[in-house]
Amino acid sequence: MSYKTILVHVDESTRAGERIKLAAAVAMTENAHLIGTAMTGASRFLVQARLLAELDPNLRTHLDFLRERARRGLEDFDATVQKLGLASFEKRLVDDEAGGGICLQARYADLVVIGQNDPGEVSPVVMPDFPQYVVLNSSRPVLIVPHAGRFENIGNRVLIAWDASMEAARAVSAALPLLKRAQHIDVVIFRTGAASAHSVPAGSEIAQYLKRHGVRIETLQRNAMSPVGESLRSLALEAGADLIIMGGYGHARFREWVLGEVTRSMLEAMPVPVLMSH
Repeated sequence: MSYKTILVHVDESTRAGERIKLAAAVAMTENAHLIGTAMTGASRFLVQARLLAELDPNLRTHLDFLRERARRGLEDFDATVQKLGLASFEKRLVDDEAGGGICLQARYADLVVIGQNDPGEVSPVVMPDFPQYVVLNSSRPVLIVPHAGRFENIGNRVLIAWDASMEAARAVSAALPLLKRAQHIDVVIFRTGAASAHSVPAGSEIAQYLKRHGVRIETLQRNAMSPVGESLRSLALEAGADLIIMGGYGHARFREWVLGEVTRSMLEAMPVPVLMSH
């Protein structure tokens, strides 16, 4: 298994360049095709029905403004990947809101790269719930890049949060191309106060599964003395990890996303890039 198509979200945010460079680095390592997609923020349903153009001339002017704004982000994408020497890439401008547009295009990609929500930089196009929406609705592994820090490469030292859930299993399976190139991998199993010794999965089976793929790991079992999200962040810093792999837990209730505690905690504060799968 390898990544052949990688999709990266492009906009005019100050951190867009960081995730573009990281997505390009993964694409170069995997010899993959990179798609940079910028969303105008205009509903695709209204655009397709020509309502934005026909109801009010001012709306046409506004749509032109949104498209020009998105094109500027794509120009930066084009300049960045050409400078890096990426062999195969394309750029797309899409009339849609960010979450829905990325999730539709994710159907045809192996990996999606997006940014963590930055409370200090409000976007007129990207909603604050964008990361969780993409994790829960894209049906693809999502690599989330923090809104602070420099991450030009990932996957040398990896930390996997393992609880034997479907979400964690999907995340590990989806991360195999990265895991096969890693220099060191820790798999951590947290024991919480509510879990008995018999309810916590042993690390031997996940170790054997990964060994058959040529991936060797170190298994850690820790008692979570603080909320698991905080314990996971602390361990990542302690271990010098440059990538966290974990399941993304949650479900939709209208437009409100009911997230698992660890998922919510990690989306709010991540020390390194996180690969999540739902």
